[in-house]
Amino acid sequence: MHEPLTFPTSTDRETRYAALLPQAKALLGEETDPIAAMANLSAAIHEAFGWHWVGFYRVVGCELVLGPFQGPVACSRIAFGQGVCGAAWEQARTMLVGDVDAFPGHIACSPLSRSEIVVPIKDASGTVVAVLDIDSSELNTFSTVDSEGLGALCAMLEPLF
Repeated sequence: MHEPLTFPTSTDRETRYAALLPQAKALLGEETDPIAAMANLSAAIHEAFGWHWVGFYRVVGCELVLGPFQGPVACSRIAFGQGVCGAAWEQARTMLVGDVDAFPGHIACSPLSRSEIVVPIKDASGTVVAVLDIDSSELNTFSTVDSEGLGALCAMLEPLF
């Protein structure tokens, strides 16, 4: 069993990422299964920030398939290039969307989602193998601080693929 996660009372994102990163590293520690690692990482991120939805989609063939997540039920499959997740996969880059209603082709899994960040996870050859998808119920939630912090967390998963 792992020790409970602890976070400072500060809501400053940089401070919270600074607290989460070493705890996530310890949490993932010797884990060799990517599904188990994604499950714990989605729970840790959700606990740290309380966003509406935090989860992973795995690349399976020509679509993204729902993986471990925290939050309400979600879309099970997303095509290459479709929505924010499919665009992040296609472009192999982090996507920050301040207002999902303004994103052409946004896939609305939840009517409460207002902003979104999607971070691709790559294998050793640089191929996108999964994406971390996070939705907020507020507009303009995510910034480069989140892009960097979540990117560092996702990098912990890359050796598992």
